[in-house]
Amino acid sequence: MWIGQHVLATTGALATRQSVAPAAYRPAGRVAPTRPVGSGPRGRRQRLHPGAARGKKTGPNPTDRRKAGSKHHILTEARGIPLTAVLTSANRHDITQLLPLVDGIPPLRGCPGRPRRKPGLIQGDRGYDSQPHRDELQRRGIETQFAKRRTAHGSGLGRTRWVVERTLAWLHRFRRLNMRYERRACVHEAFLMLGCSLICWNFLKPVIYF
Repeated sequence: MWIGQHVLATTGALATRQSVAPAAYRPAGRVAPTRPVGSGPRGRRQRLHPGAARGKKTGPNPTDRRKAGSKHHILTEARGIPLTAVLTSANRHDITQLLPLVDGIPPLRGCPGRPRRKPGLIQGDRGYDSQPHRDELQRRGIETQFAKRRTAHGSGLGRTRWVVERTLAWLHRFRRLNMRYERRACVHEAFLMLGCSLICWNFLKPVIYF
């Protein structure tokens, strides 16, 4: 007999004396449970196997023993204010997201006239060294300064590019961005946009002097 999820007695135990007709005793004994209820898995429960997928936009991290992870690609202005950000799997190359980052720049209002939608100059490290991408940006009227691969360090870009690394460090101070906990990529992307918004707010909030 069931009340909710608790078993008070088996139907076989009830088929005695005058509670249940004697003819029902044998059929009741055949359907009585042979093991304690709840001691094994049920088909309706969700079970996660060790090889289950980690979620979309995840991949083996080449810098962390190939653990499943994600990567943040970000484009900032000269002071480090984030303009656009993209989430990909950890094994995606940086150059694959250069044009999506440029295309994702929102209209920037400032001087009178049309809002600006493209930068005049883009700087990047060796991960963005690609002549086809340089040519594509040149066709769009954007100058490029990318460090060359297989060359000695000391290109001088670090004196102006450090603001990007600082913005990434600010983003990864948020616990939900330093390590991905969400299976759904859209949820992690929402936290990424929220982190960029908080950084923008820190730049734009008024300073009160006493």
